[in-house]
Amino acid sequence: MPLPDPALDRLPVGRAGESTGHYRLDLRTCRWWWSEQTYRIHGFEPGDVVPTTALILAHKHPEDREQVRALFDDAVTTGSEFLSTHRITDARGAERHVVLTGRALRDSPGGELTELGGLFVDITPTVTYRAREYARRDIETAAQGRGPIEQAKGVLVAAFGVGPDVALARLKRTSSLKNLRVRDLALVVVDEASRGGEACRERLDSLLG
Repeated sequence: MPLPDPALDRLPVGRAGESTGHYRLDLRTCRWWWSEQTYRIHGFEPGDVVPTTALILAHKHPEDREQVRALFDDAVTTGSEFLSTHRITDARGAERHVVLTGRALRDSPGGELTELGGLFVDITPTVTYRAREYARRDIETAAQGRGPIEQAKGVLVAAFGVGPDVALARLKRTSSLKNLRVRDLALVVVDEASRGGEACRERLDSLLG
């Protein structure tokens, strides 16, 4: 497979907001080439800096740097292909999530490794979107869980003449003893209360132990 042509850098990106850059490393001279998008992913304009291995590693997140260094070392020594998802800090101090791929070429089958090339893909927009979605779902789940619990607290306040804090404490105690989620227990309490009748208080008292 040939290494990327600079013209490929101008192709549309598949996911909204994501950008893809290319790079090449001449293993005989240790000289790097970056496409325009690779500069921009790192927070530079094309030509602002001379790309080097040291510069690339300096922009890796401290917790991810050694992992990426090991992948590079293995690739230039053995010719292994690699793919890494990690974080970088760009020239403006912003943290980005990137996918880095690499593939080495030889001057002949089984010959000397001469070049390493691959892609930088900035997936920060996708990671940010997913994080927001997870947070939204957690909030919605928590909100859904609070409904039955608040109703059950109201039932206990009315049935036993206790305060909301005491009612919640009783729900939590029974939840722990019966190994039930508080929300599931609350649903049972509300269901018992909906049945009404003179024995409602006794049924609730028996349910809660």
